[in-house]
Amino acid sequence: MPRLLLAHVAHETNTFSRLPTDLPAFGRRYHHLGDAVATAMRGTRSEMGGFLDAADKYGWEVVHPISAAATPSGLVTADAWAALTGPVIAACDGRIDGVLLALHGAMVAEGADDAEGDLLTRIRAKLGPDVPIAITLDLHANVTETMCRHANIVIAYRTYPHVDQYETAQHAALLMARTLAGEIRPRAVVTRRPTLVGFDGGKTTVEGVMTEALRRADAFEKEKGILVVSVHAGFTRSDIHDAGPSVAVTHDGSAARARAIAEELMDYCWERRTQTSSRPCTVGEAVSIARRPDTSGKPLVLADFTDNPGGGGYGDATNLVRGLLAAGIAGVAVCPITDVEAVAACRKAGVGATVTLAIGGKIDPEFGGPPITVEGTVGHLGTGAFTFDGPMWKGVKSSMGDTAVLRVGGMEIVLAANRFQTIDRQHFLSVGIDPTERNVLVVKSSQHFRATFQPMARRVLTVDTGALTTPDYSRFTYRKLRRPIWPLDPVA
Repeated sequence: MPRLLLAHVAHETNTFSRLPTDLPAFGRRYHHLGDAVATAMRGTRSEMGGFLDAADKYGWEVVHPISAAATPSGLVTADAWAALTGPVIAACDGRIDGVLLALHGAMVAEGADDAEGDLLTRIRAKLGPDVPIAITLDLHANVTETMCRHANIVIAYRTYPHVDQYETAQHAALLMARTLAGEIRPRAVVTRRPTLVGFDGGKTTVEGVMTEALRRADAFEKEKGILVVSVHAGFTRSDIHDAGPSVAVTHDGSAARARAIAEELMDYCWERRTQTSSRPCTVGEAVSIARRPDTSGKPLVLADFTDNPGGGGYGDATNLVRGLLAAGIAGVAVCPITDVEAVAACRKAGVGATVTLAIGGKIDPEFGGPPITVEGTVGHLGTGAFTFDGPMWKGVKSSMGDTAVLRVGGMEIVLAANRFQTIDRQHFLSVGIDPTERNVLVVKSSQHFRATFQPMARRVLTVDTGALTTPDYSRFTYRKLRRPIWPLDPVA
């Protein structure tokens, strides 16, 4: 019976964030060890859930030392990186016939700019050259040569919002099963261009550069010996040498043909690098549209595009809330504003109390606006615990941390201790708000929110509030990124 090492260590690191990612940051999302991994992740629509189901299907014996993820933020501390990788490396001491790793692909740790490459290098040193390793990645991975040198199989999600995490894991497991059976001997190659952006940011909810690239990838995968063509939009807010879009091809045959395919798709990326389907509106434009009478009975969804915790945003930008409050628009629900101090003040006051608080804008007011002082009534207090309904992460348990709902005029503001991207209706339902019954929903997300909230909306707008996940890269100083690179430099 083959013995497989299954592990999940994921973080998308925004190196421009002021918030270091320590081990407690993983605990605030999830951090399971040993037997707790299967207990927490089995039956979920996650990559680890997919790996566990595959192990049952193929009759593998498994060891699963860790499943951990944290909301995107700043550099992963050296202590956290040691604690996350230690169980994986220790598990390599026993007999291991294959490795399935769920990674993000854009993690940066203190002392390890290419964190995933560092982990793979250490695993390969322990297991030797012949044990197959398969990695699953976010399609916003910054894929490096080191990652592809040590991983035999490289496969990223093909949807954004990422609703195919389970299927991606199952695909990786199938290729692992074929490898262990001696049917294939996979290897991976990767290529990129001098651009920080491309593939329309990976968006798959509209026809565009990414959807066309994936169609071409599907066609290439029909060729003999081409196992996976993995298209990555890259993560732009990461100051490392290899940040940006890439294509990795996993093959069982000609490395030259695999590289030619990767080069052809990256040529397409380069030629279409200016094309985007993202056209966020201003706060003023969003408020103007929110003022319009509605007879549909469905909510207008305003996504705070540039304050997305899923890209490392602080989740406490106030500019959009300020504009909606000034306009006096009724039936607005905002979820969430990250503010530990405001939550604590609400809890001290109690449900029904009237409080005057400065909320949001406390981590870095340069991005998204300063704190806004409001008078409101505490309407709900809770732990923020919930289980995802899906489509993303269905069945996974998580928490926004201590929460409070502050009613200010016609607005309900969810205050939360933990930073969290709004991607599931349970973010609202867990604090007593039915999102389908509100006039306007404000969510902190760039794209993932669409899987849940677009079907219930009368209209969806993304709003530029000037926060940390802004697409204006000139606001950041890149020191390690390869140069010249578009759009920061003129590149022929």
